[in-house]
Amino acid sequence: MQNNTKFYRNIIAVIGISLLVAGITSISRANDGRDFADKSKFTKIDVPGAAGVTEPSGINPQGDIVGTYFAVSNNTLIIHGFLLSKGTFTNIDVNLPGAFPGSTNAIAINPRGDIVGFYTDTSNNLHGFLLRKGTFTAIDGPGSTFTATTGINPQGDILGFYIDSSGNGHGFLLSRGTFTNIDVPGALAGSTFASGINPQGDIVGTYTDSSGNGHGFLLSKGTLTNIDVPGALAGSTNPSGINPEGDIVGFYRDSGGNFHGFLLSKGKFAAIDVPAAFGIATLASGINPQGDVVGTYSDGSGSTRGFLLSK
Repeated sequence: MQNNTKFYRNIIAVIGISLLVAGITSISRANDGRDFADKSKFTKIDVPGAAGVTEPSGINPQGDIVGTYFAVSNNTLIIHGFLLSKGTFTNIDVNLPGAFPGSTNAIAINPRGDIVGFYTDTSNNLHGFLLRKGTFTAIDGPGSTFTATTGINPQGDILGFYIDSSGNGHGFLLSRGTFTNIDVPGALAGSTFASGINPQGDIVGTYTDSSGNGHGFLLSKGTLTNIDVPGALAGSTNPSGINPEGDIVGFYRDSGGNFHGFLLSKGKFAAIDVPAAFGIATLASGINPQGDVVGTYSDGSGSTRGFLLSK
């Protein structure tokens, strides 16, 4: 299990999306000067007993938060999903036949409380999952033994990534039981990663173009818009979540190699940095309709902790 830890964590940062798009535009506006480094609206999120890693990744309108944390049992590092609701943490562990114990990653939650994520089986294959009303359902792309689900909207439309039987990777949208591949036109094969979807069906994610340059993107009503934070290291912009208002959060790397969260709202970028008193690198992952943001930060001691930024 220890050998798979880096593998699991990397998956969260590598998927993307597109349907057949009508056109490509580009967002490239200066930072509007706002940032959250000095705000006092951050709340730490640490699962009790976590082994140095708590990673919140999704939040719904009710303020319920899901994510992943590491724990140690019998000198073995294991992975649990978690739900934080009204101050109470609850473990999320897939109980489907063949699921490998301690391999559950919870990624997103919708207003109904449906949760998606991924887990491995005892043969080391990766599967997505939907948790609805206490029941787990495995989600697998057509002919795939490698599927990760990364987003879900109020209607129950699910985003993810899978590798097909020929070894080719695709983003996907699963809506009413039907899989639709999402591959950005002109992108390098297997580089499209879809990470967030809102009620209107707008999707955010990442892809790599034919020149090997990475980009964030917004896919809205058939139009693909590149998202690249001004001043960010080339190819380092990673949108992670989008709310009904169209506000987008994610993270990027600056020219000095430092990670920052960002909020893109009404065409303007704002940096999100957990206050220096307890944070170094900040990654924003999810945003709800009220504008509350969840994510992770490094505390400088080698631990990864979660945060909630309240609007």
